Amino acid sequence: MTESQQTDHAHHDQQGTRHTVVVPGSIDMVRLLGPGDDHLALIERSFDLRLHVRGNRITLEGEQGEVALAERLLDELVTLIRSGQGITTETVERVLAMLRAETTERPADVLSLNILSNRGRSIRPKTLNQKRYVDSIDKHTITFGIGPAGTGKTYLAMAKAVQSLQAKQVNRIILTRPAVEAGERLGFLPGTLSEKIDPYLRPLYDALHDMVDPDSIPKLLAAGTIEVAPLAFMRGRSLNDSFIILDEAQNTSPEQMKMFLTRLGFGSKMVVTGDVTQVDLPGGVKSGLRVVEGILNEVDDVSFQRLTAHDVVRHKLVGAIVAAYDEFDARQPRVTLHDSSSRASSVRAPGSAGEDAR
Repeated sequence: MTESQQTDHAHHDQQGTRHTVVVPGSIDMVRLLGPGDDHLALIERSFDLRLHVRGNRITLEGEQGEVALAERLLDELVTLIRSGQGITTETVERVLAMLRAETTERPADVLSLNILSNRGRSIRPKTLNQKRYVDSIDKHTITFGIGPAGTGKTYLAMAKAVQSLQAKQVNRIILTRPAVEAGERLGFLPGTLSEKIDPYLRPLYDALHDMVDPDSIPKLLAAGTIEVAPLAFMRGRSLNDSFIILDEAQNTSPEQMKMFLTRLGFGSKMVVTGDVTQVDLPGGVKSGLRVVEGILNEVDDVSFQRLTAHDVVRHKLVGAIVAAYDEFDARQPRVTLHDSSSRASSVRAPGSAGEDAR
C-alpha cells in the first residue's frame, strides 16, 4: 500500500472493522480471486471497504455490515469451489445479489443444485427464484412458471422432465405449445403435418438436444417416450404416468387452458410456462394464463411461481431490456378490459415468441 493508503487505513480502522479471512489451503486462490484478480476487483467495486490479499489471507476493512457481508461472500465462493464448480464473475455477482436480498437460502445451495448432467455439462438453477421454481416442481403436481423471456422457465422444466424420466418416476414426456400464429388451423398451412407444426415446436426440440443424446431422440420419439405436439393434439386424452409441459401458455384461451389442465392423469406432473406480457392472441380473446391464477390460487397442489428480469440468465443486456420494458409498461395509462387484449398485442416485452429460456 502507498503511504496515503496506510493513513486512510489507520483512520478507518478506528471507526470501522478490520477482519482477516484465512482461506483453506486446499482452495486454489486463483480460482477464488479470478484470472488477473477479476473476482477480487469485482468485490472491491461492490463493497464500501478495502481488501488486502497476502497469500491465503484476505484482510477486509470497513463498516461492520459490509465486512460481514463480504466475509459471507467469500465463504459462499469457497463452498462452491469445494463442490467442484467453476467460479466466474457472473457467479460472484449472483451470489452477492442473493446475499444482499437477505434470503434464508444459502447461495451456494442454490447454485450447486444439479438437476441434470449431459455430455460434461450440468443444468442448474442460477438464481434464487429459479431454485424455488425447481423446488416447486418437485413438491407440486401442477406448477405454473410465469416470467419474461430468458428466465429459464421452459429450459428448467424440461430438465426436470428428463430427470424424472431417467429416474423412472414417469414413463414419458409430453411437450406441447399452442400454434397460435395459425390459430391452430394447421390445415391452412402448406406442407406435411410435421412441416406445419415444426416452426412452433422447434424451440422445444432444440432444448431437448441439450439434455438428451441427439442420436437417441428419434428412437424416443418413435416409441412415444417423448412426444412433442401442438396443444390441439391433447384434446380428449388422459395423460397418465407422464411429465407434461405446456409452453407459451399465455397464447391459450381460457377454454384451452381448462382443456389442457383436465388432461392430467394418475402418476403425472404438469408444468405450465408463459409470459403474460407476450400475448399473441387475436383482439378480444382473453389469455388463459392471465385468468387461471384467479381460478386456481386456492387449489391445493397447484403452485404459481414468478420469475422477473432479475432471473434472466441470457446476456446481461437482455435483463436490462426486460426491466426497461417493465418500467415503460408501468408508466402507461391503464386500459379497460375491452381493449386490454389489443394493447397486449401491440406493446410487447422483448424476447422471441418461440422462447427457449436458458
